[in-house]
Amino acid sequence: MDRDDYVEGDIENDGTAGGLPERKGSESSSFWDGEGAVREPLLHLKSRVNTTSQIAIVGAKVYPIESLDYEIIENELFKQDWRSRKRVEIFQYISLKWTLALLIGLLTGLVGFLNNLAVENIAGFKLLLVSNLMVKDKQFLAFAAFAGINVTLATFAAVLCAYIAPAAAGSGIPEVKAYLNGVDAHSILAPSTLLVKIFGSIFGVAAGFVVGKEGPMVHTGACIANLLGQGGSRKYHLTWKWLRYFKNDRDRRDLITCGAAAGVAAAFRAPVGGVLFALEEAASWWRSALLWRTFFTTAIVAVVLRSLINFCRGGSCGLFGKGGLIMFDMNSVITTNNAADLLAVVLIGVLGGLLGSLYNYLVDKVLRTYSFINERGPGFRILLVITISLLTSCFAYGLPWLTQCTPCPGGLEECPTIGGSGNYKNFHCEAGQYNDLASLFLNTNDNAIRNLFISRNRYEFQISTLLIFFIGVYFLGIVTYGIAVPSGLFIPVILAGASYGRLVGRLLDPLSSLDVGLFALLGAASFLGGTMRMTVSLCIILLELTNNLLMLPLMMLVLLISKTVGDCFNKGVYDQIVELKGLPYMEAHAEAYMRHLSAGDVCSGPLIMFSGIEKVGDILHALETTGHNGFPVIDVPPFVDAAELCGLVLRSHLLVLLQRKKFTKRKVVSGSQVLRMFHAVDFAKAGLGRGLKVGDLDISEEEKEMYVDLHPITNTSPYTVVDTMSLAKAAVLFRQLALRHLCVVPKKPGSPPIVGILTRHDFMPDHVLGLYPQFRKQHHK
Repeated sequence: MDRDDYVEGDIENDGTAGGLPERKGSESSSFWDGEGAVREPLLHLKSRVNTTSQIAIVGAKVYPIESLDYEIIENELFKQDWRSRKRVEIFQYISLKWTLALLIGLLTGLVGFLNNLAVENIAGFKLLLVSNLMVKDKQFLAFAAFAGINVTLATFAAVLCAYIAPAAAGSGIPEVKAYLNGVDAHSILAPSTLLVKIFGSIFGVAAGFVVGKEGPMVHTGACIANLLGQGGSRKYHLTWKWLRYFKNDRDRRDLITCGAAAGVAAAFRAPVGGVLFALEEAASWWRSALLWRTFFTTAIVAVVLRSLINFCRGGSCGLFGKGGLIMFDMNSVITTNNAADLLAVVLIGVLGGLLGSLYNYLVDKVLRTYSFINERGPGFRILLVITISLLTSCFAYGLPWLTQCTPCPGGLEECPTIGGSGNYKNFHCEAGQYNDLASLFLNTNDNAIRNLFISRNRYEFQISTLLIFFIGVYFLGIVTYGIAVPSGLFIPVILAGASYGRLVGRLLDPLSSLDVGLFALLGAASFLGGTMRMTVSLCIILLELTNNLLMLPLMMLVLLISKTVGDCFNKGVYDQIVELKGLPYMEAHAEAYMRHLSAGDVCSGPLIMFSGIEKVGDILHALETTGHNGFPVIDVPPFVDAAELCGLVLRSHLLVLLQRKKFTKRKVVSGSQVLRMFHAVDFAKAGLGRGLKVGDLDISEEEKEMYVDLHPITNTSPYTVVDTMSLAKAAVLFRQLALRHLCVVPKKPGSPPIVGILTRHDFMPDHVLGLYPQFRKQHHK
């Protein structure tokens, strides 16, 4: 690139100091002034390098990350495509959006049903076998069968996650949340991740781990949506003309939002709760049209689930009958309350906030510890899973031996329960007695929650039983999350919260008139609020689960209190995990210290620019020696009177342009030829297949000396801010508009046409506080 062709220096930094290596036969330059004279780089960008990490933990493995292009690219090629679209094509585009939403709902509902069907049958067979051996007084053999089946199932799940799709480990909600915020990483939503998420979740939950399938269902719904919204596949010859409309990150984001909401709806049979979960927790960007489409998707899920569950009630689904999908009918619970009851609810809310913040703190410490084990390879990940499986089996089978048998309540034919699910597990007790702790531990998680929520006998569970179960589930939930199996946090939190809620109800029995089942529900709500820090969506999900709107006031109160108390100590669990994984998440609010800085204060360098008509060799050199995804394009004399910012060109578009080799030997405007030779679909983003790379280009030495016109593919209306804008205001703008690049232009006349480009990495605390360490104390307040 010649002296008057470009300015060297880049903000979208890949961690290399010293800038772009100089190309042989090309002169490097500093910024120019309005007259074309060389002057010093503005703000000394060359010495300000962004060294924030470009990798993050996805599932159980470290992958490189990059940002997504949610911004509408307004270049001449795409404008021409939109102008040429007919009404019938626009109708096709809108119709296909609704069709894909319908398919997402159908498939997610079906997967949710099959997931529960498999878990109930596999876990039911295991528990039935253990129960039959216990009846025959073969306790040791029963434990061997119980632990052996658990370890086998856990090993299957771990092998799938360790070797096939490490991104499927964990709940997947932090990864989906980061994706909708604009962060992409390898295999987050790949087909292999989808398959491992489904089967790994089935094996993990059936293995008796204190994990839920609700978090993985959110990830599963997002994977289904991503698979449907790929815009076709050239590799598999699925290139239907209509599908080309979805070959962009913007439309995929909307579909994945629908998928995340559908996952919650499928997990809890809570369609409205699914919409609110996507709005409150998952999505970073929202609009009314997306709300309507998401609601349609979750409604389809609800219809599918209701139809399939009604079919299974006839006994056609093995051990999967009325249970499976957690649904607790609490219409019979009396919800009238007095002042003492309100004080009890406040107490539960405070306990939920305290225990939830402690839970988040301990989960963070355990995840940091497990990261060292997971880094050592797949074998160590599998060994960790087997260890936790044996520990869980010892807890579930061993702790019930510590409690005494309880006489069965009078008039109950189903006490004790021999085999299957039920409130009154016989375990080792004599006829007419049951082991209440075994009724919780030796049961599926869904049935254990049902036993705690629904109470036909106020004294069904002893106080010591509830205390032991709470401590055991609290501990197991902490040490289990982070191993290499798909694992959700909802069920462990609901189990622990319901147990201490019912415990508080028993202790306050002389003072409160509330039902112990209602205390369990409020305990679960308080612990959910204290860990996840959600309010509206959790409230609606729990109300849809319990089918009783009369509990709304108490539910709202306990969630507000628990969230407020928890916020005094740390962040919500998903926010902590996003930060721990190293995902550069843009928060909805700006940090306080950002008000003391301007946008120009954090621009990093060196900055790589191209002129409107650029030499092919210089473009190729920049692409080979940097990993940047956006480059400013500057129009310079003699094509304009003075240097001015033309716009921004993307790396992926440059690769397509160079591959087609539409070059000229002289530095002339040839944009009209490019518009005739290309279509907008040629520059569409690749789907799950491998996109075009620099190594795929075959450019000869002669072609490197030729020129190419960048104007047709340059986004001529990128979002720009002046360098004097406060960093806080720029951060809020960046997040609300879902940007990947934000151009910073000088306010002072006669300055270079651009100061730098801000990406999400430039707003990260590591970068800003590294430049200005005097604000560190303010950041941690």
